[in-house]
Amino acid sequence: MSGRRRRGSAPSGRGKGGRYSDRGGGSGQGRQRSKSRQKSGERPSRPPGLRGKEIGLYYRNLSLKNKGLKKEKEPPLGTVTLSDSKKYQLKELLRREDTCFGYFSTDDSTYAHVEDSTFKRTFLSTIRGNILDKIEKSSTVMTTISDESRDNYFYNEFSAKKENSKYKKMMDNREGLPSYKKRREILKLIEEHQVILISGETGCGKTTQVAQFILDDYIEKKKGSMCKIICTQPRRISAIAVAERVADERAEKLGHSVGYQIRLEKKLPRERCCINFCTTGVVLKQMESDPALGGVSHIILDEIHERNVASDFLITLLKEVIKKRVDLKVILMSATLNSEAFSAYYNTCPHINIPGFTFPVTEYFLEDVLQQTKFTFPEQGPHRPGMKKWMMYKDKSKAENRAKEKEFEDYIVPYARRLLKERKYDIHVCKQLTNIISEDINLELVLELVKYICRHDDEFSSILVFMPGYAQISDLNKMLQASGKFPHSRFIIIPLHSQMPTVDQRQIFSPAPTGVRKVIISTNIAETSITIDDVVFVIDTGKIKMNDFNVETNTETLDIQWVSKANADQRKGRAGRVKPGVCYHLYSRARHQIIEKFQKPEILRMRLEGTILQTKILQLGKVEEFFSKLMDPPDAETVTLSLNLLKRLNALDDREDLMPLGYHIARLPIAPQMGKMILFGAIFSCLDPVLSVAASLDYKDAFQIPLGKEKLADIKRVELGDGLLSDHLLLHKALERFENSDSQRQFCWEFFLSSHTLHQLQDMKKQFMQYLLELEFVRNLNPKAAENNRNSDNMSLVKAIVCAGLYPNVAIACKNKHGRLKCLKSMDYKYRYNFHKKSVLASEPFFESPLIVYYTKVKSKADYIYDATMVTPLPIIFFGDQYEHKNERGTSIISICNSLTFKAANDTAEIIRELRNRMNWFLEYKVTHPGFVDWTKETGEIKVLRAIKQLITSEDVGYDIEEYEDDDEEESFDD
Repeated sequence: MSGRRRRGSAPSGRGKGGRYSDRGGGSGQGRQRSKSRQKSGERPSRPPGLRGKEIGLYYRNLSLKNKGLKKEKEPPLGTVTLSDSKKYQLKELLRREDTCFGYFSTDDSTYAHVEDSTFKRTFLSTIRGNILDKIEKSSTVMTTISDESRDNYFYNEFSAKKENSKYKKMMDNREGLPSYKKRREILKLIEEHQVILISGETGCGKTTQVAQFILDDYIEKKKGSMCKIICTQPRRISAIAVAERVADERAEKLGHSVGYQIRLEKKLPRERCCINFCTTGVVLKQMESDPALGGVSHIILDEIHERNVASDFLITLLKEVIKKRVDLKVILMSATLNSEAFSAYYNTCPHINIPGFTFPVTEYFLEDVLQQTKFTFPEQGPHRPGMKKWMMYKDKSKAENRAKEKEFEDYIVPYARRLLKERKYDIHVCKQLTNIISEDINLELVLELVKYICRHDDEFSSILVFMPGYAQISDLNKMLQASGKFPHSRFIIIPLHSQMPTVDQRQIFSPAPTGVRKVIISTNIAETSITIDDVVFVIDTGKIKMNDFNVETNTETLDIQWVSKANADQRKGRAGRVKPGVCYHLYSRARHQIIEKFQKPEILRMRLEGTILQTKILQLGKVEEFFSKLMDPPDAETVTLSLNLLKRLNALDDREDLMPLGYHIARLPIAPQMGKMILFGAIFSCLDPVLSVAASLDYKDAFQIPLGKEKLADIKRVELGDGLLSDHLLLHKALERFENSDSQRQFCWEFFLSSHTLHQLQDMKKQFMQYLLELEFVRNLNPKAAENNRNSDNMSLVKAIVCAGLYPNVAIACKNKHGRLKCLKSMDYKYRYNFHKKSVLASEPFFESPLIVYYTKVKSKADYIYDATMVTPLPIIFFGDQYEHKNERGTSIISICNSLTFKAANDTAEIIRELRNRMNWFLEYKVTHPGFVDWTKETGEIKVLRAIKQLITSEDVGYDIEEYEDDDEEESFDD
């Protein structure tokens, strides 16, 4: 530790440094050299031509580079100590023969060390099987077996229905749809071809009608028993809504000939002569046990143009299935724009297009809006007080700014000059278009445009405004309310966002009272998922928030981007449902010409761990080989990154085969890290809180952000967090108090929680219990049963289990010279992060331990850790990978992942190493011999688990972590 400046021991008590104090990056020698350079007036030379912030960025990057070169010189985080009594107890335990296990090596591909069992046979058949063989075997279950008596029954039932007055009325409506006019042509194509593509504009009726055309045709030909249709939808809400609509059109109740199935919920139709609407994920789950989809006559893949991972996956799988299932019909349904790509992917399958059923929509672009409203943008220049940061390019990197400025100069400015020369618009308009700020979201312009519409429309038609995210929706809502031009007696303003409290659904979908106008401010959820029939005016800001994945920094990003032409067309289509409509695009025609046709497919902008495990459980062979068959194969580096993480989770071996733990995780309908967390929660008998955490991370947390009460909501989250310094335990506390509350409604109101989401999370926990029961890790379905929760009150243990699941997502909390949190850094000290403002740790200036585990890391204006938990070193030491232990000058150095190091006395380090080995042996045994872990017994394995629990949560374990500043030598720059 020589060469470093010791600042002294940390004061006791959380909030003043605590028992564990943190450290920053950089070596002591580097600091001394830096100080020496400062005294002598020396500084490293920099490239010529740098100005202002560029200088600071240069030195920041140089500092990070130097830290990377000096990584091996990073001193230990601190010293792990055990009391003499604890050492004695653990040494005695480790000497006992009944706590020793044999070593179960997985090097033997036959798993000869695993006892013969149902698990072993199923597991081996999975890792050695091949989907083509399974399809060959299961394809013998044909759909062409007719049942004459049932055929007659279905025919007579349908004939009688035709006399039903409700059915007749519905048929009158159906026959008016554009899709009905194509009914015979569609049926003929399906009969003559195994795969067809149907594209159609919004409102043409393809989603509700095509499945009914097929079913009715089979019934009328007395072949109803041979018809079983699956229709996939990309969203849960769509599957339910469409099923309800189709059942209504058939004058039936759900569950007769029409049903639905989504995650956590289902209302299945009868077995034959039926239509089942379900999410794509449900079909993929079904294919794990029945890859040939035995008994299914038709599968309709709807909304495939959205290009989510599940639909791309299913499209690729079905290409293999139809080679064996020659009787299976595949109907692809897409929006019009990119339909040719899907037809080409299926060997130029027949394609039929259905025209839309909307009134004409007049489109205006930014130049038209400026001409009508006479709006003036602020002059381009420094950041103005009060201007939102997302309105400027300031939050982008210098390179991104330059690229945007060049694009603007190359395309938009010449267009504005041409308009001026042609005198199509006023000089004022053309001048405004040459201001680069005109391409940012300007809420004052949106406000003026809403006022303009209201002044010129006397029919009180509804207005739909598309915004990219919560911040813009919230700010526009405040501006409308504060303007005094939109009184409640004449306007209903409705913000639509998943994080906002649910509004009265009748306000959204029902027409406003006479003399009242609706103004809906929404994200892209209103593009396809929600249709508001009475909208006549659409304001399209041209921006959308998109998730992406940066493979270089291993960071998920959430950026505001330009919409695609497909998005713009969908938005335009929201107008004109009941009368001719108007769509205002707040970007120029020149910009419209150069935006992308479609958004990037989801599989190219996300992590792939769950997708890879699905390929393994479906027995699709080598990952890269299967991915190469997709319409758009993901980047090879992204695949490698995900494969490496799965190997670090012990889910895959070096040959890319499933390991027993990976097999269990793949069977759980949840992200791999959450799956590992749940299994460990069952083994360590703290299942209920762990299930709450896992469900919330995998689905969504229940916290809402009410407009105008954001700060109060932050305060209530911290209050609910109970000082545990954990966003993950906050999720557990929210659900626990909701379940135990006498007035759940009042509790949700007080803490800004969604009762609907909390009920969904409860249902998810029950579903996970069903899977754990099938995997034999629990003996009952009650997540709160005492036998599953012997240790659930031990929050330190729950934190350790959360750590086990989230590792290797670890960050280091670094302090400034005043001892307060400065930033977070990655384990290798190369990258810098901040806590997201929603995190309860964001308001904490001091941390007892510098180790932070997290699940989600996103990049928007900066790199943010969205959810976090402070953990002490031993959970990292026990559950981390690449464990090393060596002696240096009479002291042991424990290393995790070649990045995190700790000092310990030799006997302490030996105890930790031996106990870690026994834990690893036990965990391997349990995943290869699934069974309930009974903590009431006094077996050797339970004694070891108790020792591990005591060690990683014991109050007499000390971490003498020395306190250091973060020593970045850099110029001042704007983060």
